[in-house]
Amino acid sequence: MMIWKSVDIADHERALLFHRNRFIRVLEPGRHRLLQLADKVTVEVHDISDVLFERPNARFFLNTHAEKLAPYTETHELGDSQVGLLYRDGHLVNVLSPGTFLPVWKGVENVRVDIIDISAQYTVDERLVGLLGRGTGAVQKASVASAIHYVEVPDEHVGLLTVNGTLVRKLEPGSYGFWKYNRTIAVRLVDLRLQTVEVSGQEILTRDRVSLRINLSASYRVLDAERAALKLGNFAEYIYRELQLRLREAVGGNTLDALLEDKDSLNLGIATAAREKLAHYGIELATVGVKDIILPGDMKQILNQVVEAQKESEANLIKRREETQAMRSLHNTAKMMDNNPVLMRLKELEALERVTARIDKISVYGGLEGVLNNLVNLKPTGTTQ
Repeated sequence: MMIWKSVDIADHERALLFHRNRFIRVLEPGRHRLLQLADKVTVEVHDISDVLFERPNARFFLNTHAEKLAPYTETHELGDSQVGLLYRDGHLVNVLSPGTFLPVWKGVENVRVDIIDISAQYTVDERLVGLLGRGTGAVQKASVASAIHYVEVPDEHVGLLTVNGTLVRKLEPGSYGFWKYNRTIAVRLVDLRLQTVEVSGQEILTRDRVSLRINLSASYRVLDAERAALKLGNFAEYIYRELQLRLREAVGGNTLDALLEDKDSLNLGIATAAREKLAHYGIELATVGVKDIILPGDMKQILNQVVEAQKESEANLIKRREETQAMRSLHNTAKMMDNNPVLMRLKELEALERVTARIDKISVYGGLEGVLNNLVNLKPTGTTQ
């Protein structure tokens, strides 16, 4: 049964004409009269406004009918060590992974694919780093994330670039991008500024078996980032552990009294022991200081009693020393007055002056001479009263 059928193709469409499932030709925009032979003629309509030629088994179909499809389609194919930058009308819209097969319709947009060989060079060109790394609305973020390892190295930091597990180079502050295809890329940021580490709540026994809780604070900076990263898996943890061990050694080798009397020597001992080890890995230990030495509750009470007894003993000693000094001075004064009546008289007058200074009113009978004679009787040497 023969039936004529009209098919309208819009301006943004192209149609593939098949007869008995075999491709015949491409139908361009317009009206086409097709002879239907028992439904053995089929038309497959494609919207070309998306530019991409999408069809199951597209590679096989385009390769098989390359001559018929050449005026309407073009293909871009990447090797196993190539990536592509897809531009549409001059705008970068996508990153194509190695081995990508990309068929597109002609005449819709100006489609261009820039091919980059990454077999030996894995660094993204500087002009593309900002565009691909920070991303734009036009570029597909998912494809960029799978294609590029983007990193920003801040000031006072360095980045250590490893490729397939091997340290390749040191990155100075700035923005970098690396192609991730066919290799493993990793960048480790190392802070070169002065860092602090706290070793807190350490329960340690002194040499005389007193349990102390000690808090230690230290500061350090990384001088050789490559050596520290290569030799130490996690240098921050290593510094913490090293300070912890040196603290336990220093406290365990001293008595409680020695630790309390001289904390500076404790700090110096810890710093000296740890500084040499850390310098071997390119790390400078800047400062070390014991912040707190916390005693158990009963030990605090005992120590307070000891301090109280010591201070009381010191006070008694000072008091006896002053009393002895006063008695010695009094004895010397008495010896001087024993052979000198005039000096004795002067001391009596001084005593009288001090007494009268505290009296508001004095009644005198017999004149001042009578007061002096009646108040104080001098006993000349060699006479009796």
